[in-house]
Amino acid sequence: MIMTTEDILRLRDLGEISKVQFKERILDKYDIGCELVAMSNYRGGQLVIGINDKTGEFNPLSYAEVQETTNMLGNIASENVVPSILLDIDTAQVEGGSVVVATIKEGNNKPYHDNKGIVWIKNGADKRKVFDNAELAEMMSECGSFAPDEAVVKDATLDDLDEDTLKVFLQNRFSIVLEKKGLVGDAFHEASLDDIANAIAKGHDLNKLMRNLRFIRPDGSLTVAAMLLFGKYTQRWLPVMTAKCISFVGNHIGGKQFRDKVNDADMEGNLLHQFETIMAFFTRNLKNVQVEKEFNSLGRLEIPYSSLVEFVVNALVHRSLNWNAPIRIFIFDNRVEIHSPGILPNGLQVEDITNGTSMPRNNFLFSNAIYLLPYTGAGTGIQRALEDGLQVEFKNDERIHEFLITIKRNPNLEADSDTILSRNEATTDTIPGKNETTTDTFDVTPDTIPGKNETTTDTFDVTPDTRPGKNEATPDTFGVTPDTRRMKLTPKQKDVVNYCNVPRSSREILERAGVSYHSKNIQTYITDLVEAGYLERTIPERPSDMNQKYRKK
Repeated sequence: MIMTTEDILRLRDLGEISKVQFKERILDKYDIGCELVAMSNYRGGQLVIGINDKTGEFNPLSYAEVQETTNMLGNIASENVVPSILLDIDTAQVEGGSVVVATIKEGNNKPYHDNKGIVWIKNGADKRKVFDNAELAEMMSECGSFAPDEAVVKDATLDDLDEDTLKVFLQNRFSIVLEKKGLVGDAFHEASLDDIANAIAKGHDLNKLMRNLRFIRPDGSLTVAAMLLFGKYTQRWLPVMTAKCISFVGNHIGGKQFRDKVNDADMEGNLLHQFETIMAFFTRNLKNVQVEKEFNSLGRLEIPYSSLVEFVVNALVHRSLNWNAPIRIFIFDNRVEIHSPGILPNGLQVEDITNGTSMPRNNFLFSNAIYLLPYTGAGTGIQRALEDGLQVEFKNDERIHEFLITIKRNPNLEADSDTILSRNEATTDTIPGKNETTTDTFDVTPDTIPGKNETTTDTFDVTPDTRPGKNEATPDTFGVTPDTRRMKLTPKQKDVVNYCNVPRSSREILERAGVSYHSKNIQTYITDLVEAGYLERTIPERPSDMNQKYRKK
């Protein structure tokens, strides 16, 4: 492109920023090479020769100086930058002569280094050396030369993966195939993983299926993605892939008084377990507000549950796997903060994600997490969250390599006692097989929770209408008392209630409903029914008891 005088004046008026640098003349080839390296490792930029970097005044080049400068820049780009880069060099006329503008594109072969082997990156208007292996790995990830989610987990085997989580994944991903083979309900849950693999692909056992799905590398090693999604004890192999959750008294991170704190041991496990633990943390510590006039009506979280799901899943799936730092979630009296390691990938800015642009950082992990977590990956989740009317701030902090979401809480809720359900009065249900509890007062959003809306396409409800042996008809024996029954039940929920004439475990109930063993389905077919008074616990004094069952009330 041909630059005009007006273009140069606009660049000068901007002053030196991360993507624009001024030099009066090329006096030090090595220094210029370092500048080109830094811009190539960042997001590109422009180097303008003929402007004083201190005063911004023009010091135009003569015709001979333009020719010499152009040749020098080409030589520096090939000799002082490794691997070498190509420059787009242009000139523009100004009063008294010309300036030379070299445009540097963001590199496709990061990390670049100078001819001494030093890696540089932009740091505001300046540049800095890069020594951290995590930052170098992040550069490689961005340009596609390294995929941390497909890296090897040394010495881990299939025995280190959780069978229940694997079954949830396979059931959700291959639901149509499994239904055609009649491997549903009790038959599915009683089948071995090898039998399920053979039903999905004839002649396959679990090992062969996982190889074909790329969870096992050709050398037999498990991938990081496999351990994150299915690990029994993920942190044994990936100790920093976890989250820290603290509910503070007050509004300062330095506070020493906590309402709730989730220890590392509580968060150990795969992404599904981490998700359930984090969401339970939110439901314990955020207020529940009434959405109907009746005091005893079901409430919803002060921050919509669906929005929290979107923010949490994004943090779990799109966090940088190169940085040795946990996800951090803080609840203060006036706000909620979600800190995710790593800045937005691939040069994305905050305005991009709020407009619906989606560029996954961990492509392989992302493409498989949708079969375990309530997540579409379509890039519209943050937009939907913003449509909930939340006061949300996003900060892409390049200084500390962190993406921060801050959600403002409504301080007026504290004083509005007529519209608040006390969190202290909430009870909890245990998800069998998990060391975590979820509260009975989950926010129930009809368009996202299976069973609340029969037209939902949620992947966790595995086409129950076509399951052999299932009957969606409403039992004639079901009675509704208007004074005590405020929740309108779906046919399947009514069937569950009648099924519980004999006490049933949570697993039995979900199998009866024909849905996968997932926290959202536990909410729909157990917790909501307990809250509404249709079911009761057989051990009410110990809601989390492993022997807990539910019966018709």
